[in-house]
Amino acid sequence: MEDKELLAKFAHPESRNLAFNQLVRKYQQKVYWHIRKMVIDHEDADDLTQEVFIKVWKNLETFRQDAKLYTWLYRIATNECLTFLSSKKRKFFLPLHDVTAELIQKVEASPELAGDEIQLKLQKAILRLPDKQRLVFNMKYFDELKYEEISEILGTSVGALKASYHIAVKKIEEYIQQD
Repeated sequence: MEDKELLAKFAHPESRNLAFNQLVRKYQQKVYWHIRKMVIDHEDADDLTQEVFIKVWKNLETFRQDAKLYTWLYRIATNECLTFLSSKKRKFFLPLHDVTAELIQKVEASPELAGDEIQLKLQKAILRLPDKQRLVFNMKYFDELKYEEISEILGTSVGALKASYHIAVKKIEEYIQQD
């Protein structure tokens, strides 16, 4: 079902629940994996995905439709990830490298994420990136979003995103070539 149809159904009280359920079915997996690539842990990703859809439920009526629905969802998911990671660092008074080490341990322990040796090394390299660079890299490389779409989601210029992605790729290449 097209997003415009879902939004039109959501606008009517009698079809609101059905429309929201269809929206969740359509986007839940994409939102979950977007979050999971950032927070790594399944339980955290699951909780954050639920938080995202709670926010969507509460705010869908005010969605202006000047952006695409999925970019709006990604923006909410991205903000939830950044808030979660930031609060985790503050809550445990952890320096960035300790949070990165914790996430790397979770990648190594997770069969869905670890993959083969090369895939594991890529994941470790990605986790060493600053959060926002990691977001840009994940959205461009894994989610195959266009820079214009990422720009809408993150509220950053296309030029800055291209630079950020290029720097992220260089850092990843350097890490992978270290051995």
